[in-house]
Amino acid sequence: MAGDTGWLGHIRSRRFLLLLPALTLLAMLGPVFAGLWGTLLPAFGHLPAAGQIGPSLDPFRDLVAWPGLPRAMLLSVTTGLLATSISLAIVMLVTAGWSGTRAFRVLERLLSPLLSVPHAAAAFGLAFLIAPSGWLSRVMSPGLTGWERPPDWLIVQDNWGLTMTAGLIVKEVPFLLLITLAALGQADARRSVTVAQALGYGRVTGWLKTVFPRVYAQIRPPVYVVLAYAMSVVDVAVILGPNTPPPLSVQIVKWMSDPDLAMRLEGAAGALVQLALVVGALVFWRLGEWVIARLGRRWIASGARGRFDPLVARLALLSGAACALAVLLGLGVLAIWSFAGFWGFPDALPDQFTWRNWMRFGPGTQDAMAETALIAIVAASVALVLTIGCLEAEHRYGLTFSRRAVWLLYLPLLIPQTAFLPGLQTLMLNIGADAGRLPVILAHLVFVLPYVFLSLADPYRAWDTRMGTIAAALRASPNGVLWRIRLPMLLRPILTALAVGLAVSVGQYLATLLIGGGRVATLTTEAVALASGGDRRAIAVYGLMQTGAALVPFALALLIPALVWRNRQGLRHG
Repeated sequence: MAGDTGWLGHIRSRRFLLLLPALTLLAMLGPVFAGLWGTLLPAFGHLPAAGQIGPSLDPFRDLVAWPGLPRAMLLSVTTGLLATSISLAIVMLVTAGWSGTRAFRVLERLLSPLLSVPHAAAAFGLAFLIAPSGWLSRVMSPGLTGWERPPDWLIVQDNWGLTMTAGLIVKEVPFLLLITLAALGQADARRSVTVAQALGYGRVTGWLKTVFPRVYAQIRPPVYVVLAYAMSVVDVAVILGPNTPPPLSVQIVKWMSDPDLAMRLEGAAGALVQLALVVGALVFWRLGEWVIARLGRRWIASGARGRFDPLVARLALLSGAACALAVLLGLGVLAIWSFAGFWGFPDALPDQFTWRNWMRFGPGTQDAMAETALIAIVAASVALVLTIGCLEAEHRYGLTFSRRAVWLLYLPLLIPQTAFLPGLQTLMLNIGADAGRLPVILAHLVFVLPYVFLSLADPYRAWDTRMGTIAAALRASPNGVLWRIRLPMLLRPILTALAVGLAVSVGQYLATLLIGGGRVATLTTEAVALASGGDRRAIAVYGLMQTGAALVPFALALLIPALVWRNRQGLRHG
């Protein structure tokens, strides 16, 4: 009888594990496809809640009649392509010129923690740094500039979106650098560069000719994610981007937030245009890869050794360091503003520091912090459970993930949020679930799951399976091996993946705003809402709280394994 019970338990466990991959895909892709359907119907005039029965092309006619459409589309395309290409160039050239050196390790240590800084907080910090009345202007005035009052320059929210592009670059460089570092281990980079240098090639040229093609083949999906995100980002665009007109993504959110439900039709049409722009940009980028590959083969065959490699390497390192310093100095300026009393221009520091700002805005941040933490913890925990279940099913039953399956992980990140979240909001409105914490958590899960899975997959698969074989020989069950051996040994990568998921959830703006119906207030939504008010002290308090909410989990992910396994060095895996 006991044997029958164990056999039935094994069958149930097998069914449950095999069900988890399908459940994971449903959690990631179900809301995306449902949202796209919910966007498609209003875009063609069908929105019964607003008294509109389609099909109709009136939403597209109204969209085309909006005079700001060409400019908004141009801003979306140019900022996305510029931010992606410049970020990729900086990362590739820094890696080519400095990988393996002490300077590269220092830059890596500077950039790695910045990955967790939310985009909104980094954007606020950059704005406080480079604005006409920003900290850099104060430091240089009046001694170097002669300014006694801020110059009348349009730097932040400039018409060409250059500051917005810069804000995206300083945040995407750390992301692409860490992705590149992970890919280097599979590219045999060190030996290839050594051989190239032995043949007389410069360090940068040798790396680009021998290593770059292999590295780029591995990081192509994350590069596409950066492009799609940069073209459709909302929070950074609200803070740093122009507003006359704004980028298309910001205007879509305005239409979807309008009290007049009929405006959702035009917003849905704009969302489909945004999707078409992103798809077109990805196709354009793919064609660019083909052109560069052909030109690159000619360049490789030319035998050029790289006369200007030292100069290129130094410029790349300066660019990478500038990205790191921009975020670090921006956070420092946020900290100063959060404690600032009176701070007149051109003083480099306030007349006094005070706790008054924290006492004034602290109670509001506590409520937003509690909401942020609850949503992030639940979303990241569910994502972690689903991820571990998928990876364990893959291990136990020999499941393999093809290249197409890997692309499914990136699909929610490649489709712009403005293309399916408005539709998801409309569908939830129709079923009466348009507001509340649970729908927001489910929306966050769409974006948290891919990052958690990608963060944990490689360490999980790299675990030494001989440990499990030994445990099985000692009559440990598969579940026993999982809970008592594998998961404890993978404590550090598991906590790191959880921290990544928490940081992704903390930084979610559009999913919280639209799916929560404006009634779920997190640190991110509150901070971005303050952008239009111009109260720098309030923005600084909320921005620092948002940054802390994302950074603390990473600190704990490093501290907890060190404390738990301080007497068990052999269990420190990953």
